[in-house]
Amino acid sequence: MTRPTTHILRLLKWGRILARHGVLREIERSPATPPAVARLTRLARFGARQPAEPDYAGAFQAIGPAAIKLGQTLATRPDLVGEDAAQNLLSLQDSLPPVPFSAIKAQIEQSFEQPVEALYAEIDPEPVGAASIAQVHSAVTTDGRKVAVKVLRPGIREKFAHDITTYEWAAAHLEALGGEAQRLRPRLTIANFKRWTNRELDLRREAASASELSQLMSGYHGYRIPAIDWDRTNGRVMTIEWVDGVKISNIAALKEAGHNLPQLAQRLVLAFLTQAISAGYFHADMHQGNLFVRPDGDIVAIDFGIMGRIDRRARQWLAEILYGLTTGNYRRVAEIHFEAQYVPSYHSVDEFATALRAVGEPMRGKPVSELSVGQMLDGLFAITRDFDMQTQPHLLLLQKTMVMVEGIATQLDPDINMWDVAAPFVRDWIRDELGPEAALADRLRQDVKTLFGLPDLVRRVEARFPPKGGAPEQPPLPDVELVWERRRRKGTSPWGYIATALGGGALVWAGMALGWLS
Repeated sequence: MTRPTTHILRLLKWGRILARHGVLREIERSPATPPAVARLTRLARFGARQPAEPDYAGAFQAIGPAAIKLGQTLATRPDLVGEDAAQNLLSLQDSLPPVPFSAIKAQIEQSFEQPVEALYAEIDPEPVGAASIAQVHSAVTTDGRKVAVKVLRPGIREKFAHDITTYEWAAAHLEALGGEAQRLRPRLTIANFKRWTNRELDLRREAASASELSQLMSGYHGYRIPAIDWDRTNGRVMTIEWVDGVKISNIAALKEAGHNLPQLAQRLVLAFLTQAISAGYFHADMHQGNLFVRPDGDIVAIDFGIMGRIDRRARQWLAEILYGLTTGNYRRVAEIHFEAQYVPSYHSVDEFATALRAVGEPMRGKPVSELSVGQMLDGLFAITRDFDMQTQPHLLLLQKTMVMVEGIATQLDPDINMWDVAAPFVRDWIRDELGPEAALADRLRQDVKTLFGLPDLVRRVEARFPPKGGAPEQPPLPDVELVWERRRRKGTSPWGYIATALGGGALVWAGMALGWLS
């Protein structure tokens, strides 16, 4: 078990980096920051030379690989870090200097227990991309196929494990302060972050994700997933079909190639909706570097380390919420939030519907160039605070991906209206999934399932295990002994440790609440 002093030393080191990038100063300015944390944050940045404007992305980049991934996660949480910080973190580049090819070659040979030459006829020692977790090299297999080879950085799993234990420790102390920090559930944020990164650190999981998404999207024309070479894939190495195409961010090259940019924008939006609403499984890292356009106009996605999954009932709620916002049926949107138990029942449905109207009406009928999904989400986050709605982690990736898709679609077609594109799709899906025929079929399935589930239901009642609401069951949180509990158990004064713990809490607050409510 890692000692508290180790966690505190790590937090102090990271805190000084945050201070040099002007991040800690923002904590002091927030009225939501507890006074003790504000004071300790002021001490942590004492003597540091700070820029006039905080550089959140630069700070996380300087701290290291795990912080880069954490920063990308926090970019989905403007409710937690503030709109300015979230927008800045969206620009966080997941790139680091490449590892020498000799270390990459050794990693490949060790993981496969055979020489590289037995797998690839040739492999370019210069990487085509080097990110925080892995780097990618182009290669040709022994049977003559051009492929991309993704290899984990040596030692990266151990580095992430060390840092995440400190995130967990700091989040537990932060949440123990109560108030707004408790409502926003930082421990759960870190738990989900840990689950996502562990998935990225096993390249077999990424390969399986690509394979599953390819199967689910096989009937969608114009959106492709590269094929996995399973014979040359394991936990540390993934080999995937090479993609020849133009990056979707290269607007000039797309125009030169004769592509229809508004058509590409619409195709991208509908591909995302097909994944999220129809399939319930979506590529959650759809930034510009992970999307290419082939000569035939097909959009090709790469990098499947981060995937989102939504169960059928939550998708039905999501579709109704989107459709209600686009059509102005705010009463139904409010009712769904109460049915899903997203909003506590002691609040008024009518008042919540009125609050939703304040968010929805300004965006209806306007192009994204005038009002963005990001602005809409910011308004919704403000409502969640007013109505005591706890964070729903299963929707965080969806929110992040919506913002990414919006940004790319707007670059391709500044006049696109996301809601006009989405409304027909969502309406048809609701008709197919919630119409009379679908309702009858669903009722039959539920009745049969209920019949066969009666024995299990009895056991659940006996075990006093009630059924869950709209949010899925959350992952178990690690047991973290708070420093004041540790000192109390040992029978010594806790105040010295409380001071150092609050100091650590102030620094993780800087990492998790960079510009909270600013």
